Amino acid sequence: MTRRNNEARLGMPTQGAKQSAPMPPAFNHTANDDESESRLSYITPTELVDLPSQGKLYPPDSPLFGVNEIEIREMTAREEDILTTQSFIKKGVVFDRLLKSLIVDKSINVGDLLLGDKNALLVAARISGYGAIYDTHTQCPVCGAEEDRGFDLTSCPMKYPVDLETTEDEELRDLVTLGPDGRYLIRLPKSEVTVEVVLITGKQETITAQERDMRKKKKLPDRPLTDHLKKVIVSINGVENVSEISKFIEQIPASDSRVFRRVFSKLTPNVEMTQEFVCGECNYEQVLEVPLTAGFFWPDA
Repeated sequence: MTRRNNEARLGMPTQGAKQSAPMPPAFNHTANDDESESRLSYITPTELVDLPSQGKLYPPDSPLFGVNEIEIREMTAREEDILTTQSFIKKGVVFDRLLKSLIVDKSINVGDLLLGDKNALLVAARISGYGAIYDTHTQCPVCGAEEDRGFDLTSCPMKYPVDLETTEDEELRDLVTLGPDGRYLIRLPKSEVTVEVVLITGKQETITAQERDMRKKKKLPDRPLTDHLKKVIVSINGVENVSEISKFIEQIPASDSRVFRRVFSKLTPNVEMTQEFVCGECNYEQVLEVPLTAGFFWPDA
């Protein structure tokens, strides 16, 4: 991530930067009270955020195709207003509205962002707004001891698209090919069918969450696994009929379902929100996923 506007914000040239014409100070106090322009101004810094997808997994007609970084503004009080807007929170669109406000290129539709790219932007926004240390509550999976700990968000690496020609992962080499339109084809070993998949976008994630909430209100059973498969599988052995695909997914062998989830996870670019965990009570060590609670964007004052 590259911070911009440092010269204007700090009032000094960035080390190693090319010399340019003098920039105005970040805060400008004009002595003449009669001037119509505001006497106070602040140049909001921006940064370039690397995308886990590197723009490789968008359709060619998408404005995000081939884009490997997106410029966002630093969070301001205006974005804090968005984060505390109850109607956005209830509808599950608060993070979409936040990113829409922060992304400099307004031609980018936040809903079209792949989930991993969206996560990368949210992590970058959180770091710029509240710092890199994310304080949260954890529980040891062995002894149950609870403790507060801080996770360093800058240590979360990117997981980029897999190069199927050079990967050393035998499972990916054996089961996955790349279709002519850039979509992944996964062969399921037990049922011996080939499924064509698409990666989850931010819009699809929001729809899934809303459907889950609706079922919960109606006291209907949750179906996270089959619902996920129905969202990402777009054809089976070339058959694209939604009804036929849905029926097959309901009957898919559990072993194939497990293989699919594991392979699909390997193929999905993302920010790896995992860090080493050592229990202070029993010394149990494990790599745990960083829990994204409400405190991610609402840290204690």
